[in-house]
Amino acid sequence: MIELNEPQQQALDQGQGEPLCVIDPRDQQAYVLLSRTLYERLQNSVLDSLEMKQVAALVAETMRDDDAEDPLLESYQVYKQQP
Repeated sequence: MIELNEPQQQALDQGQGEPLCVIDPRDQQAYVLLSRTLYERLQNSVLDSLEMKQVAALVAETMRDDDAEDPLLESYQVYKQQP
């Protein structure tokens, strides 16, 4: 962990809690400085999203497997397309 110097603290204060973009002068790489609370909320949101994507992938795989073994699938699809 690093401690902010006075100009960095002032820049953070002026941002009023908003994320602060910082530049590494060595390679001009941009970084975003945000509060730990906001970081943890974002991290949890991403983790929840990944879990839902994994669930969706498992459901899709299961449905594909069920469809592959269903001898009546073609007749269901024809029936569904009729007006």
